[in-house]
Amino acid sequence: MATYRTRLPQLDGRLFLTDGGLETYLCFQRGIDLPEFASFPLLDDATGRAEITNYMTPFILAALAQQAGFILETPTWRAHADWGAKLGYGRTDLARVNADAVALMADIRARHETPQSPMVISGNIGPRGDGYNPSELLTPDAAEAYHTAQIATFAETEADLVTAMTITHVGEATGVARAAEKAGLPVVISFTTETDGCLPEGRALADAIKAVDDATGGAVAYYMINCAHPTHFQDALEQGADWVARIRGIRANASVKSHAELDNSVELDEGDPQELGGQYRALRAAFPHFTVLGGCCGTDHRHVACIGHACRDAA
Repeated sequence: MATYRTRLPQLDGRLFLTDGGLETYLCFQRGIDLPEFASFPLLDDATGRAEITNYMTPFILAALAQQAGFILETPTWRAHADWGAKLGYGRTDLARVNADAVALMADIRARHETPQSPMVISGNIGPRGDGYNPSELLTPDAAEAYHTAQIATFAETEADLVTAMTITHVGEATGVARAAEKAGLPVVISFTTETDGCLPEGRALADAIKAVDDATGGAVAYYMINCAHPTHFQDALEQGADWVARIRGIRANASVKSHAELDNSVELDEGDPQELGGQYRALRAAFPHFTVLGGCCGTDHRHVACIGHACRDAA
């Protein structure tokens, strides 16, 4: 049974940390080949599950040291139909691997959670297409139909919510939100932005959040921004704006490079963890309701530890 599904503790104002760039860490720091940039096949054997557990542990220790909450994000960003098919996973296989991912997070939570550091399990959902360059903009109906299977699996597990990450356009965000609402799961939508602060589809972040809220009756628990550097989106955020109040989380890239530049990179750009922590501190000082903080591509536990230390007293 889910622990926090009916009341998400990250909505109460305390600081929550997340992990960082799982796939970039596995590829560049661990030397693990990830076909289609998918980490979920690691769940199929004990060695792979140990890799995921070992990756998560230092992030959790950072949260415990700072008495912050932690979001346990499942390694299932690409564990859905189109990407699964490319890797030989059918519908039954994907249901199993998504359920196994939650079970692994539940085991990690049982070993580490404390009253001072609640740990929330999030079923992670990625876009149907490319997270940097969407070749097809889904309608809300098409997105709902596509993502329903993965969300329905999460609904039958201990997942407390689902988080759709690196979402590039409003249609897909709307469909995910509708599917989650029908499944009885809280949902977080995390948009990615280009260097101009707009979504890859070209829409302003403000317009995107307003559009999804209008289309779903405010079904989204909160919004996030991920897979972009703070310098890409910070100028788009408006003090006191209602739409900014709907954002609670940031999972930024380590690098200031654009999506196109990152796509063509052969080496990992780790940026500067201390500098990134300072940039998060400035964001949290300006927007104290940004309480769910972590990393995306190029970041690891060093970055998130710096973010936590920098932001603990920033609000």
